[in-house]
Amino acid sequence: MPTFASTKPFKFAVSAALLLALAGGAYHFLRGGKQTATYRTASPTRGEITSTVTSSGTINPVVSVSVGTAVSGTIKELYVDYNSVVKKGQVIAQIDPATYSAQVEQSQGNYLAAQANVDKAKVTLADTTRTLARYKALVKDGSVSQSDYDTSATAAASARAALASAQGGVAQARGSYAQAKTNLEYATIRSPVDGIVISRAVDVGQTVAASFTTPTLFTIAQDLTKMQILATVDESDIGKVHEGGNATFTVDAYPEARFSGLITQVRNAATTVSNVVTYSVVVGVDNADLRLKPGMTANVTFITANKADALKIPTAALRFRPKNATAEAAQKLNPGEKRLYVLKNGKPAPVAVSVGVGNDKETEITGGLAPDELVVLEAQNEAAAKTATKNPLGTGGGMGPR
Repeated sequence: MPTFASTKPFKFAVSAALLLALAGGAYHFLRGGKQTATYRTASPTRGEITSTVTSSGTINPVVSVSVGTAVSGTIKELYVDYNSVVKKGQVIAQIDPATYSAQVEQSQGNYLAAQANVDKAKVTLADTTRTLARYKALVKDGSVSQSDYDTSATAAASARAALASAQGGVAQARGSYAQAKTNLEYATIRSPVDGIVISRAVDVGQTVAASFTTPTLFTIAQDLTKMQILATVDESDIGKVHEGGNATFTVDAYPEARFSGLITQVRNAATTVSNVVTYSVVVGVDNADLRLKPGMTANVTFITANKADALKIPTAALRFRPKNATAEAAQKLNPGEKRLYVLKNGKPAPVAVSVGVGNDKETEITGGLAPDELVVLEAQNEAAAKTATKNPLGTGGGMGPR
């Protein structure tokens, strides 16, 4: 049976182990509950900064002409296709002219008949005029009765009216004849401009009807070396976009290339879709190498302002707000001012600054901030700060004191 002396060291060892375990747990608990707050910061830098507005639009030729037909009929021949280069006046399609040729012949016959009627009316008028003159001389000596004279005068007046009617018939027949010849000419479709065919909407044998609206047969781009983008800009940004400003854009076909353009028009007509108001902005583009094609979607960036030597900070600094903001941070700002926080004595302090040109990444500071101050970008705890990388947005950024 063990003695008291042999169990005493064992009890002492167990007690010591329990005390160490309790002390370690308390240490870790207290240490975890008092982690020091740290902040990711950045120093103001000087350099070029550009203010931009982004949008999207469709690339189209500056001048594109829809070629239609003024007469109905069946397409008999097509002389051009997609991408065909055409000259002004060149025949590009033919509608079956048989019906219109027959109308021309019929109208020509009516016109000739009307001219013959005029000649006949002239002969009749000449005859009645001679008879009236003879009766006029004879009625004075009583050789011809007054009744016969009056009948002759009526016949002469009727002949004059018949001549006028025949002459009107000639004018009417001449107009119908001219219209028939015009319709026959319209059956031959010609290009109205020099350009290239970018769309063809008909095939041989297809019937086109021009009863109410002119059907489109071809679309011809006058000059594919000069293109334009019709972009839409939100009403909140349209005040920054002006005619003569610069723009850059990309297209999905050439993701590695960036193209440039010039703002040629800012249209005043608004478009409202689902309570969103936008305005159309036209960007002129040089397409001498013909890489850009009609219908491509362009992702446009409008350059609204540029500063070559600006004091700038990451825009993220203007969005930072500490959890426990002081009463000083609630003070009203003057027009054109923004509030940001600088690191002072390891803690963020609010500062009212004046801002200038800016974009999503950087913002110009025109007043209220010293070049050697550190602006706060975000708050971090001590554990996160140990693994955080150096701030990529600022050259002088770092962590606050731990």
